[in-house]
Amino acid sequence: MAKGHRSQIKRERNENNREKRPHARLSYARVPVQKACFVLDAIRGKGVDEAKAILAYNPRYASEVILKLVNSAVANAENNNGMDPARLYIAECYASQGPVMKRIQPRAQGRAYRILKRMSHITVVLDERS
Repeated sequence: MAKGHRSQIKRERNENNREKRPHARLSYARVPVQKACFVLDAIRGKGVDEAKAILAYNPRYASEVILKLVNSAVANAENNNGMDPARLYIAECYASQGPVMKRIQPRAQGRAYRILKRMSHITVVLDERS
């Protein structure tokens, strides 16, 4: 049995299971998951420079948000892990469902239609090509 307080044991266990690759995560992005995935699918597996070029010329709103996220992940890789930005590529990128804001749209004869404004949590994980 491990010695120490429960929080110490958990901290050590989580340290061993932590993601070692540089990543950036954006929570509560005002972009639905489905629309974010269109952009994420276009850059998955690409080099960082190529992904930035794709995002810069993509007309979708989600591409602006994801471009900032990719830049943040590259900065994390460079500053925290000492990796070379020229050799980085997007190993993983995914969006998961966030909370939904519910709004009401008035309709005819006193009815009310519900409008769902969806949010997502977007994650970009980088890795270095060997």
